Amino acid sequence: MGTSWSARIVDAPPGSAEAIEAVLSRVIAQMSNWEAASDISRFNATPLGQWTTLPDDMARVLRAGLDVARLSGGAFDPAVGRMVARWGFGPGGVTGLSTTPHHPSPWTAIELDDRRARRTADVTLDFSGIAKGFAVDAVAAALHDLGARHFLVEIGGELRGQGVKPDLQPWWVDVEAPPHLSLPTLRVALCGLSVATSGDYRRFREEGGIRLSHSIDPATGAPIANAVASVTVLHESAMLADAWATAITVLGADRGMTLATRHGLAAMLIRRTASGGQEYMTPTLAAMLE
Repeated sequence: MGTSWSARIVDAPPGSAEAIEAVLSRVIAQMSNWEAASDISRFNATPLGQWTTLPDDMARVLRAGLDVARLSGGAFDPAVGRMVARWGFGPGGVTGLSTTPHHPSPWTAIELDDRRARRTADVTLDFSGIAKGFAVDAVAAALHDLGARHFLVEIGGELRGQGVKPDLQPWWVDVEAPPHLSLPTLRVALCGLSVATSGDYRRFREEGGIRLSHSIDPATGAPIANAVASVTVLHESAMLADAWATAITVLGADRGMTLATRHGLAAMLIRRTASGGQEYMTPTLAAMLE
């Protein structure tokens, strides 16, 4: 996934590390666009209209992605692979912008029937905004199956805490504000909760002196330009926290936080302004922090 993982496990059962590696290998084999032989790469290469039976995990992630796409009006879209590649954030790197017009709503060109899926237009799946979160959930499930009850799992900054630490404290996690915005650090207690953050300060590239975010707006087919520096979402599911953080980021401060409030999400958005950073928080998160 191009990132690191870590796990802190109280009284770790034997085989914990091997179980984690097995989960991550399975996720990569199914959902990595950087692996030519992965299930997602092979699906993206199938002829249009041809049904393909997906592995269980991949089908689950695609179903969740399509659900969030529908609920967010397409702000989160699991089928933006062509757009991601067009702007140089895919496996091929910067290859020059394609003149092929983008599909206005890529997710609508993906049909899913139980575990069978097909493409009805020339779009490709990209799970960059949801697979890490799913992997966190899958690792947590594997540890629970081994008998672990108290642990903190982290993959590329997405975390899930279960149970408590040996001192009976919850797993406290600091969500740092984006650099140079002089905002306080958000500290949250993860006990049966996950947290995911989407931001423009980790993955980006500059072109002509302009910072291009890796977050693509499916409506325009281009990197977002809405001054959103970061979005953090707390949720029972790391997979859904991951996807919702992306959707809110794409929609921007007003529409994104309106959507988050409507769905009762615990979310915080930080927007860049001329004088620094401005925080927005949903009522659900505010109540959790009281």
